[in-house]
Amino acid sequence: MHISEGILSGPVLISGAALAAAGTAIGLRKLDYEKIAKVGMLSAAFFVASLIHVPIGPSNAHLILNGLVGLLLGWPAFPAILVALALQGAFFQFGGVTTLGVNTVIMALPAVICYLAFGRLLWARGRTAVAAAFAAGFLAVLLAGVLVGLALVSTEENFLEVSALIVGAHIPVMIIEGIITAACVGFLKRVKPDMLPDFQTKER
Repeated sequence: MHISEGILSGPVLISGAALAAAGTAIGLRKLDYEKIAKVGMLSAAFFVASLIHVPIGPSNAHLILNGLVGLLLGWPAFPAILVALALQGAFFQFGGVTTLGVNTVIMALPAVICYLAFGRLLWARGRTAVAAAFAAGFLAVLLAGVLVGLALVSTEENFLEVSALIVGAHIPVMIIEGIITAACVGFLKRVKPDMLPDFQTKER
């Protein structure tokens, strides 16, 4: 899912940088001082997840965990993912400097969308919370794949087939991410519910 240097056009890179800056600004404004440790921990989890690879045929894809990060952080997922991607680029050459903005939007925007769509449902009883967490993990990766495709197609229409292959190759990762996200949310509800998003109305 990391787009490397030299692939995207200038307008796409500039648009991605602007959107990433806007999302990061909103995330920092919504970040409480008391939650900085939580943001750092989830940023580290996102960073480490890229080292866990899932074999897919002759190739492999790595875990992402942007759905989980989004559910637990909301808008602060933007600065958390931005820092993790910058470190991945510095240490492992994943992505690049000019593509950092685009890659941040690709990972963080789906995370925030899933937070807004499913965050409240995590406080529901029984299977509703589990289904919401699974859907968030699954859809965060799916939406990230779609955004990768949009970035590529916006640069060159011939990238359409490549974009479809990227989304299709990550279907097993979507399922695994959904399971992991549901398991993590279920565990946190039992042992540390204050880690879950703090909405004013909670169904218990």
